[in-house]
Amino acid sequence: MSQPPQPPQPPQQPNDAPKGFGAPQEPPASGFGAPQQPPAGGYGTPAPPPPAGPPSTPPPAGPPAYGYPQTPPQQPGYGYPNTPPQQPGYGYPNAAPQQPGYGYPGQPGQPPTQPMQPGQPGYGYPGQPPTQPMQPQYGTPGAPGPGGPGGGKKPNTQLMIIIAAVVAVALIVGGGIWYATGKDDGKSEAKTGDTGGAKGDGGSATGGGGKEKAPANTSAKVLFQTPQPKVTDLTSVHGSWLTDKVYVKAGVKQIVGYDPAKGTPLWTLPLTGNVCEASSHASADGKTAFAFESTESGSKYPSCTEVAALDLNTGKLLWQADVKGASGDRKSRFDEITVGAGTVAAGGLDGGAAWDLTTGKELWKPTTTADQCKDVGYGGGDALVAVRKCGDYDKPTINVQTLDPKTGQPTSTYKMMPGIDYAHIVSSKPLVLAADVGDSAGDGSGISDFFSVDDKTGKLLARIPAPGDKYSASCDSTSVEKCTMVVAGNGKLYVPTEEHDNAGGTGSIGRTNEIIAFDLTTGQPVPGKADAGDGYTAYPLRMDGNNVIAYKEGPYDKGSQVVSIDGGSLKSTLLLENPAERSVRDAIQSFSGKYADILYGNGRLYLGAQLLSKPYSDSDSEKKFLFMATGTS
Repeated sequence: MSQPPQPPQPPQQPNDAPKGFGAPQEPPASGFGAPQQPPAGGYGTPAPPPPAGPPSTPPPAGPPAYGYPQTPPQQPGYGYPNTPPQQPGYGYPNAAPQQPGYGYPGQPGQPPTQPMQPGQPGYGYPGQPPTQPMQPQYGTPGAPGPGGPGGGKKPNTQLMIIIAAVVAVALIVGGGIWYATGKDDGKSEAKTGDTGGAKGDGGSATGGGGKEKAPANTSAKVLFQTPQPKVTDLTSVHGSWLTDKVYVKAGVKQIVGYDPAKGTPLWTLPLTGNVCEASSHASADGKTAFAFESTESGSKYPSCTEVAALDLNTGKLLWQADVKGASGDRKSRFDEITVGAGTVAAGGLDGGAAWDLTTGKELWKPTTTADQCKDVGYGGGDALVAVRKCGDYDKPTINVQTLDPKTGQPTSTYKMMPGIDYAHIVSSKPLVLAADVGDSAGDGSGISDFFSVDDKTGKLLARIPAPGDKYSASCDSTSVEKCTMVVAGNGKLYVPTEEHDNAGGTGSIGRTNEIIAFDLTTGQPVPGKADAGDGYTAYPLRMDGNNVIAYKEGPYDKGSQVVSIDGGSLKSTLLLENPAERSVRDAIQSFSGKYADILYGNGRLYLGAQLLSKPYSDSDSEKKFLFMATGTS
């Protein structure tokens, strides 16, 4: 295997980086709670009617996006996360579609709408048709066309490669980044929740079995919020967890447990460095793991080398460990960490390592075989799954292996097809993978297809095409377990569509989307869909029994919502609706929906920052929060 590129020099502070989706708005005249004028554009602004001709020129770039790093380095190695794409604000008109609308089925015997690039495989194996046909249409033909959650046309793959490289710089400075999808509620270890329900039933399985119930009054209020601590540079504060007893949030060189209803501190765990990686899973008794920075190597910038386990309910540090790579001359740096089936597993450029969650006993160290094979990352939850990369750096072979969590030995292996450089684990049980085959997604999402695999035999059950202009699920382009807005359980895969015009709606605000489901055995879409509603955009957070907990970003004049979607019928039930007043909406929108820690449980919604940056001004600092919570009780 060829050597990965050397880390680049640290970035300079941006001067005119574009403002991303959910970036902080212009500073208000006073602090949180003061009435404010609606912004000229950005999230929450009503969408103007689309132009009759070609799309208009996007608005000029605003102040730098929250936490946006700068100069792109050399190509990052596997495991370096990328930064979220920068897009126009909510409601910005899309470019006119250049291909059939959302869900429009491909015509047999006709070439694709867009010509394939030379040497680029299509949705099927090279020279073969797709395993599954394109999904049938939901809604009105022609909606949506290309466009991301912000409403504008998505950046191309080359741009996303540059952005991915940019974040490698932030990793050097901040010690690594992490994104949490739906978290555990303290009752189950798997991010994907209860996987009960018959597989391959074509969607006949019903929902139910969830613990989240609709309260008598779904109107929420702000329970508490904690201002952002002072920082002088881009600072990692990745990590949020929720149990029935405590809400836990990483801060600057510490982790703090809070009363989940009052927000008062229950315990504080000081650290020698910032949390740079954190597992989104916890055991049934509330144990989890994280990695934090160390400066022992003498480097100017801290490195993400220290691994630890934490009892969330008590704040007790169970153990701390590090491990040296094959060379033995330095500590291994980790880019991801997870908890699966009672084992803590961390992956990085040196390979993977693992420890017993309760005792801290070392189970295996980073190794690279003679044929250049190594574990680059893991997926956790109810099982432990490894992504193993072999061979040449430019043309790797990727195997996904279900492991014995105590020995690391594979119990089944699925070999990813050629043309895949990075494999992503959406769920370990059921085993669902995502990949961008031949860089064909074209939108930087890291997903052109999902793969449902039998975890006992390693046999492919179904391949589900997910064109980037149709679906808004996303995986960090070079990471293993950092996938967002997609969940699996109840024998199904739940995926949100891209935003599109709400054609035909009376009094339509103009934009909406749906959450649809695919059978994991057949790969076929199941009947029905969960409509977000006029002006809302919905995406899954986690499973709740056989149901799906989803978050809905609201239009400019309404609060965001949390809903429970029946896993069988896809019928939505409102669980929580946030206040519509401007001050609350601005505070909530400062946590970009896709790039913040969003947790829901027991009638309360928690939003936590992942990266902190120096405020632009004193007034700007008044609207930056480390976390906030809303609730119905």
